[in-house]
Amino acid sequence: MLNEREIESCYLGQFIPVHYHHNMLMDNNRMHSFKAAIDYAVKPGMKVLELGGGTGVLSWFASAKASQVYCVEFNPDMVKEARKFLAMNPGGEKVEVIHADAFEYLPPEPVDVVICEMIHVAMLREKQVEVIEAFKRRYVQKFGPKLPVFIPEAVLMAAQPLQQEYDFEGFYAPIVQFQETGVVHSGTRELAQPAVYSLIDFAQPNELSYAWEGKFLIERDGTLSAMRFVTKNILAVVQERNTTIDWLNHYMALPLAKPVQVRQGDVLQVSFAYRAGGSIPSLEASIKAEVVFEAAQQAVPAFV
Repeated sequence: MLNEREIESCYLGQFIPVHYHHNMLMDNNRMHSFKAAIDYAVKPGMKVLELGGGTGVLSWFASAKASQVYCVEFNPDMVKEARKFLAMNPGGEKVEVIHADAFEYLPPEPVDVVICEMIHVAMLREKQVEVIEAFKRRYVQKFGPKLPVFIPEAVLMAAQPLQQEYDFEGFYAPIVQFQETGVVHSGTRELAQPAVYSLIDFAQPNELSYAWEGKFLIERDGTLSAMRFVTKNILAVVQERNTTIDWLNHYMALPLAKPVQVRQGDVLQVSFAYRAGGSIPSLEASIKAEVVFEAAQQAVPAFV
């Protein structure tokens, strides 16, 4: 009989169909950033583990330098696909695709690098944080306190107030929207600068829940109708160049239950709470926003 986590996994990233993986392979920002980070982190002769391997592409990147790559995938259909794809690519024989649950698997030997890309905006839906925290506990018990390097190394999460258009050819539908980064969206108006609400360092212990309350200085008049959530994945820290290799998820804009009128100079207070791996509606339902300081009204000249 399936337990609660196994039942839930059927509706989350563990069983997304193969055609969805095509979208990830076509995402040039994702592919280029991961390839660069893996090329930097994996040194010749290293042992690498990937948790949640999908098509096996990230494991294949690692195989260019690694002596052994363990690629763990829970979805039996994707196990077959990964083995097929890796057999088509030079060096793929160095990747061992293992049908196992990432929540339970441990490699037969210590590894130098762990790759895990179970990432959704705001760490929702997918089990990235929970999988890595559980892995670290098991790994330390078996191999001792020295942890491998994780890709990504860290995640920075921020929130930003928006005036978001929800008119679709006259049909009003406030609905979650995913937006490309680096693109101007005609129906989106940023009302304040983003505020960081969490930094996850995978080399350190991490909580599985986030509760945040913060203030924004409103920069322009408008109607606050949504909160944008920003997720910046720090895939690798390049210390010798004092820089990072990053991958920015698509933005996620969640509609507010009740829009709020704001003016330039207002101070907006926002709060929300959710659990890593939780549902999008759970975060959406928790968002509260109110103006706690109103900008002074401009003086209106009197006429006599």
